[in-house]
Amino acid sequence: MIKTMTRTAPQTIAKHPLANILTALLLIVMVVSASISSAYAYELPDLTTLIEKNRKAVVNIKVEMESDDTLPVEIEQLPKELQKFFKQMPHSKMPKRHGKKPSGKAYGSGFVLSADGYIITNAHVVKDATSIKVTLSDKRELTAKLIGSDKSSDIALLKIKATGLPALELGNSSSLKVGQWVYAIGAPFGLDYTATQGIVSALSRHLPDGNYVPFIQTDVAVNPGNSGGPLFDLNGKVVGVNSMIYSRSGGYMGVSFSIPVNLVKSVAEQLKTKGYVSRGKLGVHIQDLSQELATSFQLKSPEGALVAKVEKNSAAEKAGILSGDVIIGYGDAPIRSAADLPPLVGATLIGSEISVKLIRNGEEKSIGIKVGELENKAGKEKSEIAKVHNGEGLGLLVAPLNDKQRTKAKLSADSNGVYISKVIPDSIADEAGFRSGDIVRSFNNQKIATPADLKQAVKDMPKGKPVAVLLIRGTQTRFLAVIKKK
Repeated sequence: MIKTMTRTAPQTIAKHPLANILTALLLIVMVVSASISSAYAYELPDLTTLIEKNRKAVVNIKVEMESDDTLPVEIEQLPKELQKFFKQMPHSKMPKRHGKKPSGKAYGSGFVLSADGYIITNAHVVKDATSIKVTLSDKRELTAKLIGSDKSSDIALLKIKATGLPALELGNSSSLKVGQWVYAIGAPFGLDYTATQGIVSALSRHLPDGNYVPFIQTDVAVNPGNSGGPLFDLNGKVVGVNSMIYSRSGGYMGVSFSIPVNLVKSVAEQLKTKGYVSRGKLGVHIQDLSQELATSFQLKSPEGALVAKVEKNSAAEKAGILSGDVIIGYGDAPIRSAADLPPLVGATLIGSEISVKLIRNGEEKSIGIKVGELENKAGKEKSEIAKVHNGEGLGLLVAPLNDKQRTKAKLSADSNGVYISKVIPDSIADEAGFRSGDIVRSFNNQKIATPADLKQAVKDMPKGKPVAVLLIRGTQTRFLAVIKKK
């Protein structure tokens, strides 16, 4: 027998009063949750317009450099009886072969500082560069000149031959607050115009190799290739230059560091005007305080910079600062640790008067001090080298002749000339055969008594024609011919 299945009418189930209460509570929770999600979404910044606008001023940088001038001999090319022996040796003790230096490549980011072609990047990006190429947003690749680089701040200034470029607006890094949104644009791993976002994690972060930089710490994803690229606030203004990351893997781990733009402004201006950076100096050796030291110096807490040594004839000595003083203020800024002081002093105008607040023998006092200058021979030399690579001069770094050099060359005490301290590789002087230690006596039949004389003679020499240079090498006098390229 076949039975036909029939559909039964729905049955009404009586609801318990508690069920009605639970249903109402569930609806309330859903509404509140939706409201929170909506508010949270509303708080997240929309960066699309800012990124589209600012990416046009971000550039990619490709650097060619010379690697080590010695190359390991391939083990397989050695006689079999020596292969086993050398395989057991450290790489540094492997036999070397000499020859033309091989070239290496490095990549980074940067941004246009001004419409006439000045570009900011990191100093470590262009370190030891023999060639710098900048790729703009319109895909043009232009050769860049290194105007100057500053290792202490990790900032370099480049110049390309271009006009009408889109430039970024520099903001105020002093107004940054922990927790505010920031974003970066760069070329991590060569992936150009990559944008990432995050928040400011900490301010005035001091790192072991960054005595003069109060870094901005963020959680913005920064990876190799981002170096030199800009960090923006939500107004689309540059507030920092991405410099380094903390990583155990070589990649992003949530801790990134940027150079504050207020420091970048000062460094870039000095590099532009003179090719190197001058910094203030007090002449004190300082350290942090432990609780035990703080107690021994009659301090309530271990805050401040403890002066361990005062250099002779320094600004600090002249002002009366003593070993054992604890510096707690510099100008209007409090000093809570030893790391707080160097960036402030370094940024101070040389020769300016500033008030230093300190504690001596348990008593607080203020001392006026005239800030001295931190010696920067390396920076000045790099400036001269940059000028040579940019087509200025012959490629010689020279100094006035001293008595010791005269004696060594068997010259009389009243002999004139200039001492060549360095010949820049691949320069005109290098090609002509000049060597470090040579003494230039005359240039194009003009007597040379000072570096200024030589500079003027080089400036006046005709292009494309050989000029005779009289010099002393060791104790021998000889002529060299040098030609200034057209």
